[in-house]
Amino acid sequence: MSAPLSFAPSSPPEAADHWIATAQGRLFARRWSAVSPPSPGAHEGTLTALLPPPIVLFHDSLGCVELWRAFPAALCQATGRDVVAYDRLGFGRSDARTGLLPLDFVADEARSSLPALRAHFGVQRFVALGHSVGGGMAAHCAAARNRTQGGDAAGDAARHAADDCAALITIAAQACVEERTLQGIREARDQFRIPGAMERLARYHGSDKAPWVLGAWVDTWLHPDFADWSLADAMARVTCPVLALHGDRDEYGSTEQPERIARWAVGPAQVQILPGAGHVPHREKPAAVAARIAQFLAALPAAHAAGAHAPGAQGI
Repeated sequence: MSAPLSFAPSSPPEAADHWIATAQGRLFARRWSAVSPPSPGAHEGTLTALLPPPIVLFHDSLGCVELWRAFPAALCQATGRDVVAYDRLGFGRSDARTGLLPLDFVADEARSSLPALRAHFGVQRFVALGHSVGGGMAAHCAAARNRTQGGDAAGDAARHAADDCAALITIAAQACVEERTLQGIREARDQFRIPGAMERLARYHGSDKAPWVLGAWVDTWLHPDFADWSLADAMARVTCPVLALHGDRDEYGSTEQPERIARWAVGPAQVQILPGAGHVPHREKPAAVAARIAQFLAALPAAHAAGAHAPGAQGI
């Protein structure tokens, strides 16, 4: 099988917005394209099959597509890969959600949103990249499952997703609940009581959804039943290459968090501590973070870097 081509856009990547229907409601997504659509008569299927797997972004607890800011375009340009970001249900421009998040909400994203995204965009192989709690969601999307275990269609989709995950990248992800994590959330909760703070959150999620977004973060992470949550079981099923990035000034997690991610992974794993970076290094230093990720992806073994794991299959 031919190796995937490397396409580094010389001009800013094109971005297109999408709406994805699910049983729970509509998801908003945006895709940055590394390669312009082929001209009429071009061999589109051949080109698509040679493209490297796209990168799927999973946002943080207060995040959405817009809050990735310039990073997806920078990542697309640095890696030559398509980048897909989406708003989880209840966030950003996606449909509203009510009630408390289930305590397994991190694992649930691999069973719910990811299959819908893959079906809509025609994605087979992909790279999972998540920020903060999105890193945990990306880990579950990369976590291999025993094919002999029983399960429903959602479980089958999650198992196939794990097989098709070419690499896992986490940025400022939590591997478990630390006191630093809880203290940072308490301080942030108090800051949202300051006049004008909720209005800033509503700018990205809407005034109707902003209170739910904040409550979903604070009430879930501070819930006593969530105290023992960790990525240990998920990472024990991650066999693809892993890159865990973490700022040494992250207010929501110590540098032991990426170390745990790497230690618990079954496959090859790298940790890079970013000097001077806080909890959002991809917004603080988008070009530098994108370049480090591009370097990691360029060095992937051929079996992981390929746009497909079987002849004729497509990366996107």
